[in-house]
Amino acid sequence: MNPTHDTLNLVQSALRSPDETIAKSISTATGLVAYDLQAPAKNLYPFVTPIRNVIPRVGGGTGTATNWRQVTALIGSGFDAMGWVPEGQRSGQMSYATATKSASYVTIGEEDAATYEAISAGRYFEDIQSRMTFRLLQKMMLKEEMAILAGNASLQLGIPATPVLSASGSGATLPSASYSVVVVGLTLEGYQNSSLSAGIATTKTITGADGKSFTLAGGSSNRSANAVQAVMVGQALFASVTPLSGAVAYAWFVGPAGSETLQAITTINSLTFSAPLSTSGQPIAAVTADNSANPGYAFDGLLTTALKPGSNAYVATMATGTAGTGTPLTASGRGSVLEIDAMFERMWDLYELSPTVLYVNSQELKNITNKVLSSASGPLVRYDVSGDGTALDFAASVTVSYYYNPFATNGGLRIPIRIHPRVPPGTILGWAENLPVQYQSNEVPNVAEIKTRQDYYQIDWPVVTRQRQVGVYAEEVLAVYAPFALGVITNIANG
Repeated sequence: MNPTHDTLNLVQSALRSPDETIAKSISTATGLVAYDLQAPAKNLYPFVTPIRNVIPRVGGGTGTATNWRQVTALIGSGFDAMGWVPEGQRSGQMSYATATKSASYVTIGEEDAATYEAISAGRYFEDIQSRMTFRLLQKMMLKEEMAILAGNASLQLGIPATPVLSASGSGATLPSASYSVVVVGLTLEGYQNSSLSAGIATTKTITGADGKSFTLAGGSSNRSANAVQAVMVGQALFASVTPLSGAVAYAWFVGPAGSETLQAITTINSLTFSAPLSTSGQPIAAVTADNSANPGYAFDGLLTTALKPGSNAYVATMATGTAGTGTPLTASGRGSVLEIDAMFERMWDLYELSPTVLYVNSQELKNITNKVLSSASGPLVRYDVSGDGTALDFAASVTVSYYYNPFATNGGLRIPIRIHPRVPPGTILGWAENLPVQYQSNEVPNVAEIKTRQDYYQIDWPVVTRQRQVGVYAEEVLAVYAPFALGVITNIANG
């Protein structure tokens, strides 16, 4: 037997067969192609931490807290504004106003793990372990940014006032009925943690990689007492509540008394209901306590520090106005915004300083621009002409990137306006990153700083299962030495 001859005969016979599967030529549909996979994986998530990037980090912390003494005022003898002394006599002795301050260290961290199979399977694609640690650090920094801005260890929102209701108008499609309304206040953390689909954040129990669990408050107040309003056919339901100190948003529960469900989250203290209610909202029964702060776990962020009663920060809450509409910023008619001007003037009059940056939401940047670029202030556009005069570049859709504050030393100050992804609509945060020159001899180089007991560190946990487990942590606190260098405008309506 000749195997080669017999094999050729079988192949020739097969090719003469009417079986078209064998007779077909090879194409890309057969899958016999290379796989063009670009390495490494593309990180398509936003990583924006502007405050963390600029706030000073100071090491050397020890113990459980950082402590400092501060002199808040020099009080002269006699009339405080007069230093007159008769010839040959001595002045009286001055005195001081002092205070002791403390800020406790807390831990911020995040963990991740990769199985040995994942590490092996990712070989030649990306270094799974190093990329995991890189993304882990970024995620922790994002959480740290939120903590610096809005961490809340001590500001309890409590119980909001009972809502004020009314019904009027015509043409609304809200069914005729008696409606009960309950409101819950939200801190900035609560606003970020909540949504209509998931409900407002109350508490969450986290099980750590070590199997131990802990519970965090989500950033919501207790619920208010309910108010009831009868609505006739065609009428809309209007609701408002007294602004709650520390709240940047409000969650509204509406329905039959005792069965109210979450219907809206607003960044002003009022709203209007004119359409049929949703039937899938979170029930009010889910809110049973004040879950606005995390004492022992958190530190107070810049916004919380400013909003706390007695902080001496500038805080202005826009008036309720018409329910559902609120009160927007006010154009001065001379290219500025009255509320921002008032903040600057007040901070200068009381403390002789000015914010060096304004952090806003995209909504407020648009609103500031609309107030400033009005017919009263004149059109402000920019165009650039090349040196030879042949090219003209015209910039459309001009926005306000700087705000001039005349209430500052040396003829005023240009203050940048920065969009921050976590500042909510309806809020403007002003911050003096550094005290002005008249404070520079007072041993306060920074208005606020991150004081670290142990800055960023990585823990590669012992292998107890077929995974590489990694944690990234920092032990720190935000120390705000001059809360009066902060300014906040809240409850701003869109428009």
